This record gives sequence, C-alpha cells and structure tokens, in this order.
Amino acid sequence: MAPHLLSLLLLTLLSSALSFPAERRALLLLRSSLGISAKSWHKKADPCLNWTGIQCRTGHVTSITLSGLRRSVQARQNPRFAVDSLQDFPLLSTFNSSRFLLSGEIPNWFGAKMSNLRVLDLSSSSISGSIPLSLGSLSNLTVLNLSHNSITGSMPIALEKLHSLSVLDLSQNSLTGQIPDEISSLRNLTSLDLSLNYLSGAIPLGFALFSRLQKLNLSRNSLSSSIPSQIANLYEMVELDLGLNSLSGELPPELGELMRLTYLDVSRNNFTGVLPSFLDATGAAFNFSGNLFYGNVSPGFGNAREVDLSSNFFGGEAPSGGHLNLSNNCFSREERQRGFEICSKFYKDVGIPYGSDSSQQPTPPPRLEEPTKRGRSRGRSILLYVIIGVFGGFGLVFIAVTAFLLLLRSHRARSRSNQHAQSRDVEQPPPLVADLSSLGEAFTFDQLVVATSNFSDENLIKQGHSGCLFRARLEDGELVVVKKVDLQLVRAELFVAELEFLGKARHQRLVPLVGHCLDDDNVKFLVYKYMPNGDLSNALYRMTSSEEGLQSLDWITRLKIAIGAAEALSYLHNDCNPPIVHRDVQASSILLDDKYEVRLGSFSEACASGANNHQGVVARMTSSRRGSSSGMCAYDVYCLGMVLLELVTGKVGICTTSDADAQQWLDSNLPFISIYEKELVNKIVDQSLIVDEDLLEEVWAVAVVAKSCLNPKASRRPSMRHVVKALENPFKVVRDENFSSGNLRRGSSRQSWTAALFGSWHHSSSGSSNMSSQTNKEIIGGLRQAERVGSHGSGTNDHSSSHKRSSSEVFPQPLDMQDEESGN
Repeated sequence: MAPHLLSLLLLTLLSSALSFPAERRALLLLRSSLGISAKSWHKKADPCLNWTGIQCRTGHVTSITLSGLRRSVQARQNPRFAVDSLQDFPLLSTFNSSRFLLSGEIPNWFGAKMSNLRVLDLSSSSISGSIPLSLGSLSNLTVLNLSHNSITGSMPIALEKLHSLSVLDLSQNSLTGQIPDEISSLRNLTSLDLSLNYLSGAIPLGFALFSRLQKLNLSRNSLSSSIPSQIANLYEMVELDLGLNSLSGELPPELGELMRLTYLDVSRNNFTGVLPSFLDATGAAFNFSGNLFYGNVSPGFGNAREVDLSSNFFGGEAPSGGHLNLSNNCFSREERQRGFEICSKFYKDVGIPYGSDSSQQPTPPPRLEEPTKRGRSRGRSILLYVIIGVFGGFGLVFIAVTAFLLLLRSHRARSRSNQHAQSRDVEQPPPLVADLSSLGEAFTFDQLVVATSNFSDENLIKQGHSGCLFRARLEDGELVVVKKVDLQLVRAELFVAELEFLGKARHQRLVPLVGHCLDDDNVKFLVYKYMPNGDLSNALYRMTSSEEGLQSLDWITRLKIAIGAAEALSYLHNDCNPPIVHRDVQASSILLDDKYEVRLGSFSEACASGANNHQGVVARMTSSRRGSSSGMCAYDVYCLGMVLLELVTGKVGICTTSDADAQQWLDSNLPFISIYEKELVNKIVDQSLIVDEDLLEEVWAVAVVAKSCLNPKASRRPSMRHVVKALENPFKVVRDENFSSGNLRRGSSRQSWTAALFGSWHHSSSGSSNMSSQTNKEIIGGLRQAERVGSHGSGTNDHSSSHKRSSSEVFPQPLDMQDEESGN
C-alpha cells in the first residue's frame, strides 16, 4: 500500500478514536448505570473503534445507540432511566434507545444540556410521565421519536420551538387534550404521527402550513369536527391516516387533487356525503369503511391497489376492479348488502332519491298486484271499503269491550300485588356472594370518574351486551378498561354469576381483573387490564403505510392465537369444578396483549355446566335440558371451530353475520377440507398469508381440526383438551392419519382420530357434504342465540361410552358418545 494511503488511513483511525478522557469516563458511567455487558462495551477497548453503537468524529462521541445491546440480569430486571452522563458529550448529535428499556421519566436537563442533539429516539423504551418543556430547547433537533411508551399529559406548546424538526412521532402513548395550534410553526415537518393516543378536539387549521408534509397519522384518537379543506394544500402528502376517530362532515373535494397520495384511511368515523373524485388512484390504497358515505362510486378506483368501501350506504351500480371490499352497502345486484328497507330509510333521511337514476336502484319487494289488473282491483277496492265499513262498527264495539275487561283485570292484579307488597319487604337483587378479596383492588367511584374523564365518549371503547367499556388511566399511570354495568338494564343475577366466575377462575389465558367498585346499588364497575392489541376481530388486519397497505397477521401468530384460545377454554372445561362453559367464544372475545398472547374475555355469558346456582340462573341462561358437562362444553368447541376456520380463511367475524350468510360461508368452505388431499385447502386459505410447504401443512392441519370442532353431532366433537394437543402438534394430525403416510390406523373408524375429526362431516376427495342444511341452520342459530342451546349446539343429550383412551397416542381417543335420539 502506498505510504500516503497508509498515512490517510492512520489519520482516519486517529480521528475516530476517543481523544477526551472526560468522555471516556462518561461512557464508563453510562455502561455501569445501564448495566451493559462487557461483550458489548469492553473496558479495555477503544469505545469509538470497538464499542457497539458508539460513533465518533474528531475524537468526540457523536452518536450513541443502545438498541440491541446486551445487559446484565439485574439491569434487565430493574431498568432505569439512568443516563445522566449524557450531559458530558458536548458534540453528541444522536441518542437512540429504541427498544432498550429506560423505565422512568425523561429528565428535565435533556433540553438544556444536549443542545447539539439532532436525533432523539426513545421509542419503545417504557418511558412514563409527561414530555418535559425543556425539549423545546433542542433547536437543532430534526428527529424526535417518543412512540410506543406510556407518556401522559398534553402535547407541550414548547415543541413549537423545534423549527428544524422534520420527523415527529408521539404515537402509541396516552397523550390527552387538544393538538396545540402552535405546532403549525414546524414548517419543515415531513412526517407527523400522533396516532393511538387520547387526543380530542379538532384538527388544527394550521396543519395547512405543513407544505413539506408527506405522512400524517392521527388515527385512533378522539378527534372530532370535520377535516379542514385547507389540508388539501398539502401537495406533498403521500400517506394520510385519520381512521378510528369521531370526525364528521364531508370529505373535502380538494382531497382528490393530491396527486402524490397513495394511502388514505378515514375508516370508522362519522363521515358522510359522496366521495371525491381522485385524479389518480393507480397503485393506491384507500379505506373508507365504517362511515355514512352514500351515492354512486366513481369508477376511478379500478387501478387502485386496495379499496375498502364496506359498511357505508353506497348505492347504484357497484364499481368493478380487483381488491374491492363492497360488503354491507346498498349496491344493486351485489351480494352481502344491507336490506332494502334500511337503504330506503337512509336515503329518505338524507333527502335524496335512492340511487342516481331509476335504472340503478335495487329491486324493491314485489307488489301485490300487477299494473294490468288495476281496473279490476279498483272495483274490488270499492267492495272492500263497503265490507270494512260494515264490519268496522262491530270491530270498534268489540275492541272497546275487550279494553274494558283488560283494564279491569289489570286493576285487580295491581291491587293484589300492592297488598302482597305491604306484607313483605321489597325484593332486593341477589346478594353478592363472591369473595371480594379475590376481585382485585377496591376502587372508589371518584377514582374511576377521574380515570375515565367522567366516562366521556372519547374514552368509550364499545357498548357491550352486558355493559359499556371505557379506556381509563389510573393514578399510577396504568392503562385499564372499566366495565360499567347498569343493573337496571342487566339482570342482577347474571352479574352476580359473573362475579363468582371472576372470583374463582384464575389463569394466564384469562384477561386479568385489576379491581372493582361495587358501592352503588344499581351501577357496578369491573376494572380489567388493558390489552394493547385489542381483540382478534380488529387485530387480524390493520392498515399500515402506503408501501405495505392492508397488513395481516402472519401464520405463526395466528397459530399462536389459536393455541392460546384453546388453552383458555381447556382450563374452563377441565380444570374448573364444576366445568365452566364460556358461551360467547368469537373473535371479539379473544383479546391480545402486546405480544399477541391470548387473554380470553367477555365473561358475562359464562356459566357452570350442570350446576344449579342462584335459584336456577344457569338453567335459565342456557334454556336447555340438563346434561353431561362434556356435552355442554361441546358448544364452546363448535364456536372455537368457527374461529379456527376464520383464522385459516382470513374471514373474521362470521359469527356476527346473519344466519344465512354464515350458512353460505360454511357450505362454501368446508368441502375444501379433506384429510386425503392437502391441496384442496389452498382454495380457501387467506391469500394475504405467505406460506411455504411446511406452513401449508400446518394450515391444512388446523383446518382439519376446525372441521372436527364443527361436527353437527356434538358427541362427535373432540374435547378441548384434545384440540389443544392437536394445535400444539399440527403435523401429527395429518401425517399420522394421511393415507400416504403409511401409518394409517387399521382400527375401528369410530375409535380413530380421523373419525372424531370428520364423523358425518367426512368427505371424499370430491368434497361432498353429508350434513343437512337444517342441521347446519340449527347450529349456526345457536351461535346467535346463546340462551337457546339445543342438542346440536350443546350436546346436552350425550352420554359417555365405556371406550378407553389410548395413553400412548399424541391425540387421545375422543369419547364415543351416542345421541339419545335414534337415527342421528
């Protein structure tokens, strides 16, 4: 190598080496306070040349990245925001602790002592507290990322001083209040993400001044009012996400003039009116679902990558093109649309004709008479009027006499009731027999009022069938969900039964109960741990950036969810005494924590199997004949089978559709699940999944297990314990039983796992179904009417046989039960 090149290399190394002892001492202090292992930062090595995540220039430390560094066991167990030594790096321009836990608050000296900082990334660092005002002093800052933490309070106005800022990400925190207008002074912003907070109020008009803004995400807040038309001045906008707020009004027509826009999400708001005409939708992704849009849809979406128009009131001819979701609208000659009466009423309320022209209106119900018979019907009408006049008089007399008799009978009944009430105390709701000490912390009503901002609409998650759910922040900063149960609307004995369930059931797969407030006689409160990833119905698909579009959960995560749900039900069925039937297993009751671990919720329908609690409460809840515990548990098995099939196909929420839709969905999917032919399942697998040959075999196995759970005979469904084992070892399901494996068992078909999997669902390779349509309707109807569990839905008429299980098999033989009714 030439001498001058060697000199240049030596000079570069010398300039990169750490030259200042004070900064070396500061790094060693940082190493000690954060508990970073010697493998990452060795004491004898030069930090600038050999320490992971350290960069230097001219002998000074200029960048510190903690992401991915190894730590001592004690430091991992007790992470602290102990970074005081950062003040001793005068030229530090980048500090990145993304995914490196620094539990605690951002120190106030950050702004005053780190004036040269240009990039500050504290995302996913377990930070709490509020944003210090001192950050406004970081005048050179270009990137500020505080996302995925537990930061509270409001957005400080002091951020307006960060004039050099180009990226501001405060998403997935617990910020409250309005977005300050002063933030509009950040004219160099190219990306602003405030999603997944509790921000309220309107979108500031000053946002129109962000002339360089390319990405704006305000989704999953509580923003209200309309979209300011000035936002259409943001000609550089590429991604705009306003979904899951309370925004209203019409979309500004100017929005369609944003030529660079490739991703737009305004879903689940209260927008109305017609859609703007987008000048260029080529390759773009749009989500307009869950609003009140109506009218015709422009054909300009034909070149879009993804368009979701579902759950609106669009009418006329449905647009054509790929990747269009048109369900739950008012389109003519299109499947899975709203009813004619609902659409007609909506269009009447908004004051416009139903559809753009008569040729595009959906066909109304047939009339009782044909136009060619109007002459004859007019004469008949006259005769009809005469008959009505004659008998009308008799009818009025009859009605008057009947009303008098009913009033007299009612008066006598009230008199007897009043006399009886005077002789006894007024009947009180059933007493709370649950052990309150096992229901977590006892909160006061005032505490919950503060935590939920007086149970504001902004914090309302949803209105469940047994109470309203509110997001809440406790005094210690913990995020929880408060369930408000009004006993004037919910039967008291059902709430008591739920309390007893919560007091007895303890398992890692059940959503944790944090506490309760039972002081009021009529309104009760249960406090649950907050699940960051919501429920399965919302988590399976999520709109992301314009580059990724509609992103779905990968198969590994789906299988993990399936196993978790099965484990939760197996605990209720097998480890509780008496066994507990959940009776509301569906995607919305499968909650997911930050790691997508299942926490089963929705316990208001849960009841003990075969028990006689609370003077027959359980019997009234199930409205079924008493039978074996395994028989009643078979109802949960069926419901889980629906969820498993939804995970395979990607069609989540079938349980909430009409009986006819669910019937059609089952009939169209089950024929493609065969133990003899794996490739058939390709026809129903979610197309968003990327699966190789091994993963496809797993998908196939889960589909087979789902089909076994959906057996029309409750006695032929596997127990939940068997389902767990099957999902944990999916290859065994198909490889041990597949005819090509050479290990096909020769025993009785009613004693094999294959028989349990299929039973009367058993298909030939042609996929023909043997289950009658009437039986299928009865099963599906049972999913909608949890209080009417029949023999097909619950299996309460089944009896155990004397067949023994083989302990040597991975999947124990299912109990061979026979229905009481002959011929089934």
